[in-house]
Amino acid sequence: MTPAVNVATKAGVEFDLLEYEHQSGAESYGLEAASALGLAPALVFKTLVAQVDGRLFVALVPVDRELDLKALAAAAGGKRAEMAPLAAAEKATGYVAGGISALGQRRRLPTIVDDSAQRLERMCISAGRRGLEMRLKPEDLARLTSARFAPIARA
Repeated sequence: MTPAVNVATKAGVEFDLLEYEHQSGAESYGLEAASALGLAPALVFKTLVAQVDGRLFVALVPVDRELDLKALAAAAGGKRAEMAPLAAAEKATGYVAGGISALGQRRRLPTIVDDSAQRLERMCISAGRRGLEMRLKPEDLARLTSARFAPIARA
């Protein structure tokens, strides 16, 4: 399996794996996952890597929303946030774009999850490769990643 699945399994976290056929050329990996799995976009979170004052962070937001970089900077205790270069994100996490997971990263990055996840019984995140999602409790994700919840998404 993937490092993300291994981390959740070793921690004894209850999760489901949801697999779908990834279509190359999809404009949005997250929206593709939600559509292919028949899930509401608010339940499926995309994993984004950003830089806050030059330091890498992972941000998870629902796939139908955008990351609010100012809100992320504030939540991270910084002044300025921008999306990390793709090569830096892939190198730090050990995953490829569209399959970056908050779990099982090569170098564990500080993680902030949009606070909308706290209202969900379960949420879906990338399980470490394109076409594979993991459904788990938001509090389990937060515990495994030492994540904080904050309002970092915007419409």
